Amino acid sequence: MRVRKAVLPVAGFGTRVLPATKTIPKEMLPVVDRPAIQYVVDEALEAGIEHIVFVTGRNKGAIEDYFDISYELEESLKKKNKAAILEQVQETLLPAGTASFVRQQSPLGLGHAIWCARDIVGNEPFAVLLPDVIVKGQPSCLAQMVKAYDEVGGNIVAVDPVPIERVSSYGVIAPESRDGRLIKMSGMVEKPPVESAPSNLAITGRYILQPEVFGLLADQGKGAGGEIQLTDSMARLMEMQDFFAYEFEGLPYDCGSKLGYFEAVLAFALDNPETAEGARELVRKMAGGL
Repeated sequence: MRVRKAVLPVAGFGTRVLPATKTIPKEMLPVVDRPAIQYVVDEALEAGIEHIVFVTGRNKGAIEDYFDISYELEESLKKKNKAAILEQVQETLLPAGTASFVRQQSPLGLGHAIWCARDIVGNEPFAVLLPDVIVKGQPSCLAQMVKAYDEVGGNIVAVDPVPIERVSSYGVIAPESRDGRLIKMSGMVEKPPVESAPSNLAITGRYILQPEVFGLLADQGKGAGGEIQLTDSMARLMEMQDFFAYEFEGLPYDCGSKLGYFEAVLAFALDNPETAEGARELVRKMAGGL
């Protein structure tokens, strides 16, 4: 079956970037001229996703409002003849029936958040995009993964090589065989010691999973941090189905950390035609004072 649906877990508190996220959802923090969540949604749409399931929590209403019509704002822009800005605002609207919002009432972990979307996803393969991670790539990271999925099926996770001395900060895969950028997996290890790491291929926040994972999540016990972990159920699913890793072309930015967020803003500012020249000048000016 085609990958038509995507789950975006957006219920987290954003503790790594507090106090900025005390009243603003971390997903709504701006990266140049749009919130971080917009880049992730655009990536999903580029990959052919037809329905997005946002798993939200308390104080996340701004996300739902952002992808809705803003009548007052649009009328104001029309009266002021600001057609270009109006068009940009209207492009943020998700068509009726293409988005769902479900609540994760308690912060029980990523696995539990994904499980909350089970009835909307149904019995078909689906994508998971972690909104903390923005990936700059052309075509998009998920589009690359969907193309690979159409060829081999099964389950696919996105991976990115990291310096071997930093593998203890990531979940990494154990490769079995490789065909270009597609890697057959034999396992995954969370934050392994450098000396025993099976590879330096870190799991990025993009997945394509089969619906059988929901049944495993339903009875999944608590794992690391006392939470229901998606990786625990993925490891169980790996015993029953094929699992692949895809080393995507592109650069990931972790907007869930302060330095990662700063790096994302800088990278996208340098890539934006409206801000690129000014951003380069600011970088030169600041670097000269260091």
